[in-house]
Amino acid sequence: MLAMAAGTILGRPGTAAADPCPDVEVIFARGTGEQPGIGKVGQAFVDALVPHLDGRTLETYAVNYPASFDFLTTAEGATDAGAQLAAVASRCKDTQLVLGGYSQGAATLDMLAGVPPLGDTVGEIGSAPALATPFVEKVSAAAVFGNPATRFGTPLSTTGFFAGRAIDLCDVEDPICSPTGDTMTAHEVYEFSPYPQQGADFVAGLLDH
Repeated sequence: MLAMAAGTILGRPGTAAADPCPDVEVIFARGTGEQPGIGKVGQAFVDALVPHLDGRTLETYAVNYPASFDFLTTAEGATDAGAQLAAVASRCKDTQLVLGGYSQGAATLDMLAGVPPLGDTVGEIGSAPALATPFVEKVSAAAVFGNPATRFGTPLSTTGFFAGRAIDLCDVEDPICSPTGDTMTAHEVYEFSPYPQQGADFVAGLLDH
C-alpha cells in the first residue's frame, strides 16, 4: 500500500521541485476517532485513485479538525477544508481538486455543500459557512463514505453544490448512512473492497486527462 502523508506528491519523476502545484489534489477528512492524517478510508481511496492518473502528480491534504465525539467541532473541518481548497485554487490554476470524507469527515463536506449533515428534521451539528461561490466550480469531484446526510435523504450525489460531481458510498447495513441499517460494524467497512475502488473509479471519470 502506498504510504502517503499530507503534502506528499506522487507522479512524474522530477516534477515536484520544479512545479509546486500537483495535477490533482485530494482534500480528505478522516472519520471520528481516527488519528490525524487522511485516515484508513482516505488512504485506501487514494491508493485506488493513483493507477487512474497515468503518471500525473497527486498531492493529499488531511483536513485539520478534531474528529472527536464532540460533533459540534465538525464545523472546524468544513472551515479548514474550504480554506485549503480556496488556497490551492487561487495558487494553482490547473490543479484539479477532489474532496473526500468518511463518516464525520463526510459531514464536513455536507456543510461545504450547503447540506445539513443530520437533515432538516434533526438540525445541524454545529455551523459552518458553505463554500464560497467562486470556488464551488473548482471542485472536480467528491467521494464520501458513510455519509450521515444520506440517511436523511440528502446525499451529496444529488443535493447541494456538488450534485452530479459526487458519489455517496453507503453499506445498506450501516445505520450512520442507511435508513434501514442496524449494524454498527457495517460503518467500518469502507477501507475495504469494493468501496475505495468505486469511489476512485467515479472520481477518475470526472478528471480531465
